[in-house]
Amino acid sequence: MKDYPEKTCEIDRLIRHPKLVSAAIAGQKTQQRRDGLYAYPGETFELEGIPFTVTAVERHTLADISDEDAKAEGYPGLDAYKELILKMHPSMTWNGSDKVWVHYFERIEKT
Repeated sequence: MKDYPEKTCEIDRLIRHPKLVSAAIAGQKTQQRRDGLYAYPGETFELEGIPFTVTAVERHTLADISDEDAKAEGYPGLDAYKELILKMHPSMTWNGSDKVWVHYFERIEKT
């Protein structure tokens, strides 16, 4: 395992908003950015009884987020993603050098 810091929150809080839960279940959401570390690679979690596994965790800046990343977050594009994030966090400013943890995940298909 890569040397990660201690988690700042539990994995069950990684994806909470109902629209984002639905997007993950539908396969339209495969990434979640957080200002803290919520999971390590290999950990599993469930959304509405459906299992998922964290495939990777990386440290990125806000400036690293592309349109494709915003879509993988479950949004139509980067502008919509930025707008919603700033609306959810009214005191936040979008500073490209701010760092976030990117949690990559995939649905575990039952065999």
